[in-house]
Amino acid sequence: MGENHVSKDGEGGAIQQVVRYDPTQVIQLSWKPRAFLHKNFLTDAECDHMIELAKDKLEKSMVADNESGKSVASEIRTSSGMFLMKGQDEIISRIEDKIAAWTFLPKENGEAIQVLRYQDGEKYEPHFDYFHDKNNMALGGHRVATVLMYLSDVKKGGETVFPSSIDRTPKDDTWSACGKTGVAVKPRKGDALLFFSLHPSAVPDEASLHTGCPVIEGEKWSATKWIHVAPFEKPRPKNGGCVNDDDKCEEWAAYGECQKNPAYMVGTKEWPGACRKACKLC
Repeated sequence: MGENHVSKDGEGGAIQQVVRYDPTQVIQLSWKPRAFLHKNFLTDAECDHMIELAKDKLEKSMVADNESGKSVASEIRTSSGMFLMKGQDEIISRIEDKIAAWTFLPKENGEAIQVLRYQDGEKYEPHFDYFHDKNNMALGGHRVATVLMYLSDVKKGGETVFPSSIDRTPKDDTWSACGKTGVAVKPRKGDALLFFSLHPSAVPDEASLHTGCPVIEGEKWSATKWIHVAPFEKPRPKNGGCVNDDDKCEEWAAYGECQKNPAYMVGTKEWPGACRKACKLC
């Protein structure tokens, strides 16, 4: 699990808390999609704390409409959930720091943590975490990665499965029929699943299609952190804007990234690039 270390920022500088994680606890599950499991990512106390914060505030889960981008009710997703506030308390802030340390993705690029409860028979049918609408793209661009934290054990069912993956691991009868359809993870309290919805070139990865299998026996609690390619909740210019979103854009452009990685640097029809000025588009 992650550890906290205190260090000084320079000679005589301010004391900072550095959050680290244990890489020996990480298991590579798949390259297509890129998916990794961190055993014991959260402590029991951290899991219980998030459940306690959420349990009296749950509402029926929604999905994003592909056309409008608005949240709508759907039988595709039958769980209940709620969003915590970013940095809601010291424990939540530490968990968010731990996620940033593991993923190497900026903390500000993440959405608020969503806590979910799945009861008997509840599930989330196959879906992508990247967007198909322009409205959601305006807030930080595509979701590049997802960290799914399991807050409880489930007796049977409730697996997270990637049905488009190639799975060569035999599965016994402790897995549900849904969990046997691809690379999958059983919900185990404290474990966390990291997977990427975009290729390194910033193009959506269709192999990241995933399912929350129906709970057969027990109750499933989880917490999700979606992470975007840019700071979340910072609307991007509607006309694309002649700007660089990162201080390193000029350096990246000099190394040829405008040509090597155009989806991120230059942009697409759905999302203006992060380094349009450095790539001399305006």
